[in-house]
This record gives sequence, structure tokens and C-alpha cells, in this order.
Amino acid sequence: MNEIEDSFEEKFMEIKPIRFSKTLQVCTAYCLSKTTPPMIRVSIFEDNHEIREFLSETISLSEELFLVGAYPNANDVLKIIKKDKPDVVLMDIQMPGISGIEALEKIKAQSAEVQVLIQTVFEDNARIFAAICAGASGYILKDSSPERYVDAIIEVYQGGSSMSPAIARKVMTMFSEQNQKRETFQALSSTEQRVLECLVKGMSYKMIAAECNVSFSTVNFHLKNIYRKLHVNSATEAVMQAVQRRLV
Repeated sequence: MNEIEDSFEEKFMEIKPIRFSKTLQVCTAYCLSKTTPPMIRVSIFEDNHEIREFLSETISLSEELFLVGAYPNANDVLKIIKKDKPDVVLMDIQMPGISGIEALEKIKAQSAEVQVLIQTVFEDNARIFAAICAGASGYILKDSSPERYVDAIIEVYQGGSSMSPAIARKVMTMFSEQNQKRETFQALSSTEQRVLECLVKGMSYKMIAAECNVSFSTVNFHLKNIYRKLHVNSATEAVMQAVQRRLV
């Protein structure tokens, strides 16, 4: 009988430390889950491979951020958002297929809680304004440092509105000019209306020509008529008028 008891005690002593170790691991994981803030889930849409790799590495190296996906275009943006469930989307403003502004509008229509940080290489007033009106949470230039990218993502996640100082000044100027202009204007033709819609979506003149199946010079012709009818002098002002007066 003593031999049986001794054998059982030896086996119990072998199992007990293992059970204790497993219990400690579970308790540690539980405690960490209660004290460590959740990582911010980030999805990237960027057509340039090198920039996409740079952004992926920047996010992966951050302790606060978690990369859930990086994509070369936003053609399937709604499926991707549903699958990845990001907190913040880093969106290139101009990509093949649908533009970043179009993708932004789709995201906001389906998942309003997702914050979208628009990025671009240009400080283009028309695109800036269109992105903000479409619901962009912030705006960042592509030459920003990795640290600035991380700060901007965290900032918009926390409810802020990340913008470079240069862009913030331009946005303030645009809203100021918008409030000063209240004029009547001529109705646009169906073609002019379509060109204006493309402009608001952030398309380049070349992309508008392809979308409307017309030449580059024809796009310029229609834009001149749009400017004349809306009493504006630039694409920026045309976009502001279109959004303000709900022409598109």
C-alpha cells in the first residue's frame, strides 16, 4: 500500500508544477488584458509598393499599433473593412481604380466609427477640401517621419483631427472664403455636372477625361464653363461651391 501511495505522490508532484505554471500563465495574461490598453488596429491602402512597405514597417514596430492589412488599391474596400475591422484606415488619396476620396465615402457610409487618415504627396486645396467634406479624420503628407505617422494615427483614433500646419492654414482659408461667397449661378449641363462630380471625388484631369470618355482639352473646356457659371477661378473654389450648395 505504501508503495502505491509513494508512486501516486511522485506522479502528483510531477503534475502539480505544470498545473501551477499553466495557472500562472492564464492569470498573467488576464491581468495584462486588464491593465494594457488595446492596440489600435490599422489598415493601409497605398498603391506605391515602397511606401506601402515603409508604412507597414512603421506600424508593425509601434507598440500602440497593430497592422491588420496593407493593400495596393481600394477597389474592395468595403469587404476589406468588414474583414479587418480596423480602428483607423491610412488611405492614399489617389490610387488606380476608385480614388481615396471615393473609398473614404464608402467607408463612412458603411462604418462611420472607422477613422480615416488621408495621405498624399501634394498640398492640393481641392483634394484637401473634398476629403474633409467626405469625412476624413485627418490629413498627412507622405514625406512625414515615421514618428509623425504614428502620432497622427493615435491622434485620430483618440478623436483628434491630425493635419500638418500648412494644410490646417489652407483649410481655414478655404472655409473663410467659402463663407464670404454667396452668389447666384447658372445651371450646369449634364456633362459639366459629371465633370464637377469627378473633381469633387479628387480625380485628376487625366482621370476625369478617361471617366467621361473625352479628351484632355475637352475636360479643360468644360472646367472653364463650370468656373464661369459658378463665379469661381479654380478647381478648389469649384469643389467648395459644389459641396456647399450640394450640387453633387
